[in-house]
Amino acid sequence: MSRIIYLLRHGQTRYNAEQRLQGRCNSELTAKGEAQAIAMGARLREQLSDPASWTVYASPLGRARQTAQLVCQQLGLDGERIVWDERLVELGMGEWESCRVPDLLEDHPELDISKPDWYLLAPAGEDFHSIQRRALGWLMDPTTAERAIVISHGLLGATLRGLYADLDYAATWWQDLPQDAFFKLSGGRIERIQC
Repeated sequence: MSRIIYLLRHGQTRYNAEQRLQGRCNSELTAKGEAQAIAMGARLREQLSDPASWTVYASPLGRARQTAQLVCQQLGLDGERIVWDERLVELGMGEWESCRVPDLLEDHPELDISKPDWYLLAPAGEDFHSIQRRALGWLMDPTTAERAIVISHGLLGATLRGLYADLDYAATWWQDLPQDAFFKLSGGRIERIQC
């Protein structure tokens, strides 16, 4: 695949700071999250010789929208050019959305959060094959630009990276989910770029 993708996760949100699961629900970026988004945009600007020649895609969920707008400001791009794509939304966590992780562990002592795929156990949540189909649909879509900047979420991003680099299930879920770094996907390789 000749496509080059810069893949960013949204900055820290209020729910992240409160140890709450978000999934498809939303909370706004914290001051730290805004600073992270600005730092990612500034670092990305250093990577690109011509930001205007790249297409920006983002999840339409509020936290990704906020991050995408801040990144575009740093790149000198008009936010109107962002392509909002539903396939890039986060894993749906069903009944666990907005729950605090410590409370879930208290209510469900059988949960083993040392296993990175524990999110998939959420009642009425999205399963791995569903999020994988969405990510693959975006990645293989012939209308997706060859030079793409993507602002999305932790678990969707890990799934997309796993598909891109042909990682197995376990390796996909053990990937890092940073909010102070982003990834360059090029030539079948994944490069982490610290901000």
